[in-house]
Order: sequence, then structure tokens, then C-alpha cells
Amino acid sequence: MPELPEVEVIKNVIKPFLKGKIINYSIIRTKKLRYMIPINIFKIKNQKILDVKRRGRYIIIILFKNTIIIHLGMTGILSIINNKNNIFYHKHDHIDLIINNNFTLRYTDIRKFGFWLWENKNYKKNIFLKKLGPEPLENNFNSLYLYNYTKKKNIYIKILLMDNSIVTGIGNIYANESLFLSKISPFRISNTLNIKEITILTRNIKSILYRSIKYGGSTISNYKLPNHNIGNFSQYFLVYGRKNKLCKICKTQIIRKIQRNRSTFFCCKCQK
Repeated sequence: MPELPEVEVIKNVIKPFLKGKIINYSIIRTKKLRYMIPINIFKIKNQKILDVKRRGRYIIIILFKNTIIIHLGMTGILSIINNKNNIFYHKHDHIDLIINNNFTLRYTDIRKFGFWLWENKNYKKNIFLKKLGPEPLENNFNSLYLYNYTKKKNIYIKILLMDNSIVTGIGNIYANESLFLSKISPFRISNTLNIKEITILTRNIKSILYRSIKYGGSTISNYKLPNHNIGNFSQYFLVYGRKNKLCKICKTQIIRKIQRNRSTFFCCKCQK
């Protein structure tokens, strides 16, 4: 599943093609993704795009009176297609937004776990968005905020970091990487961490996310940028996906365990 850096990169790539442009019409090739595709998206016509934003893992296309909210699920891909070329579509190309600049925004999803929603201008009140915690790259996510939450919780710190109601979009990859860089075991109980450890962790979360965005995100399986490039941050992983390989710091073998059905990678010597 694309996590915050990947969705941020996607937003940054598609925004110049969409902002200020007109959606001439849509082509919809399926009625249902994870949820039914709203009838308004079927009928969309001559709608100006005011802006393209991101909230957590959601892409938000802001129109004059309404909003399209897109979640990519496990295998969703947004592509920018040049209409001057052959725009032949494939089996899993489900939605096209035809833009008045000779480009098309195409949504492809093999497993159909993603979804598109239609909202009014008050999109922040959407049922999916309103329960999200602060963005980890914004100032309201800081060491004091995180420390106050860790003191309230008696759960593994990695599980806490992946709770989108506490902080949104970090996800599994970047929780693993941030904890390794902070020398904190993913199995530490959150309320045992002191303010110094939380300060280091908060700083490393931001650093890891910024670095991933810089390198285009992390391509593990399906993730591609809308221009069909892949994300290169995976070549800089310190711990994620490195089961049985040697720790880059101490040369101890990296361990993989399962936490709530997600893979956790850690070094038992470096992380305490």
C-alpha cells in the first residue's frame, strides 16, 4: 500500500497537469471499486480543478463546488496519459478523467481495493478524513504531542505509530525505518519511552519521510509514479525487508517478526 511519501510524490507529479484545468468528462469502466463509484463522477462535465492536495494517504482534487477524494488501496495507480499518443486502455484501467490540456488522469487498480468518493467543499468533514491524526511533517506533530500520547498508551510503540488517529500516514515501512534509526525496539511498550527518546524518534520520523519523498517514495511491488517512474528510496532501507541480512551498524542478523499481521524488521542489538 502506498504510504505518505508515495502519495505525496503522486500528488506533486499530477498537480501541474490538473490545477487550473478543466475536467471535460469522465470515462468509467466499472461500477464498483472497494465501494460503488459515485454517480456524480460518472456525470462529471466541464468542472474546473482549483487545487490538488493530500491528506494522509488520500489524494484530494478540489473542484469549484465539490471534491473528489481518492484512496489507492493496495494496488491503485494514478497515471498521466498524453492524449496525443495511443490511449488504448487495459483491463484494470477503471477511471479516466479527460482534461482540457490533452492529458488524461487514469486510475488503474488490479485488486480494486482503492476507492473514489464525491464530497462537497467541506471535505475535511468526510468520514474517512475527519478521524485522521496530524500530519507527521507538520508542526503540530512534535515530540511533546507524541510523548503525551505514548504516556497514555500501553501498547508497542510501532503499533502506536501506525495508528492513523494518532499520526496519519507513517505506515509500516517508515515505522520500521524510524525506530531503527532511533535505536528503539518496535516491541518497546510506548509508555516506557522517555522524552529524550521520543524527541529523537519524532525527528527521525520527519527525516525519513522527507528523504523518501526526495527519492520518489519506495517501490516494493505495485507502486509507480504517474509518469511511470519507480520510487528509489527502497535502496536506502536500513532495516525494512532485510530479514537475515547483516545490520548495517553492528553486523548482527536482522530479524523479522509479525505484529498485527504486518512484518516488523529490527536489530536486537541496536534497538532496545
